[in-house]
Amino acid sequence: MSRQLMLAAALALTAVVAGCTKEYKNERPDVSQLDQRDTGLQSKDVVQASDQMAMDLLADPNLNASHDRWTIVVDRVENRTVNSRFDLDVFLERLKSNLARHGKGRVQLIENKAKLSELQSRELDSGTPVTGPGGIQPDYALYARVNELPNRGTSYYLIEFTLTDLKTRALAWTNSYEVKVARD
Repeated sequence: MSRQLMLAAALALTAVVAGCTKEYKNERPDVSQLDQRDTGLQSKDVVQASDQMAMDLLADPNLNASHDRWTIVVDRVENRTVNSRFDLDVFLERLKSNLARHGKGRVQLIENKAKLSELQSRELDSGTPVTGPGGIQPDYALYARVNELPNRGTSYYLIEFTLTDLKTRALAWTNSYEVKVARD
């Protein structure tokens, strides 16, 4: 094969690969970037909020001074936005994944009772859930609340994350993520 033909083939292959990469980036934008086609809360907010909250909770002096692992059940997101039919649990789900990944030895995540009962009823032969003293009781519950202040062109969101001591009702930790976004 001539040198010019090989060079032309290499350039053509490079152009095809570059075109595919550009096309793929357009089809699958980075989750930590805003997409100009969208309005409202986006994946970037989920990523930033859950990363920020995981780092803050795992840096908490009370958690780090504790000789015992904190047992935490993840509850749900209370949606107080204009469009309350949206499921915003993705914020807590990603936070839960971050805590599982980075909190080994300091936190133990416990399955929610309703989900545990559902799993047990599908998987155990007897059909009756296993209960009794062998189960781990969570010390803390983690939940979130999303508040929205809508205006004509923008909405301000305050996403509060709270860890409550289930025995004392004390707020063991709380933090928030704020963002102002364009409205539809």
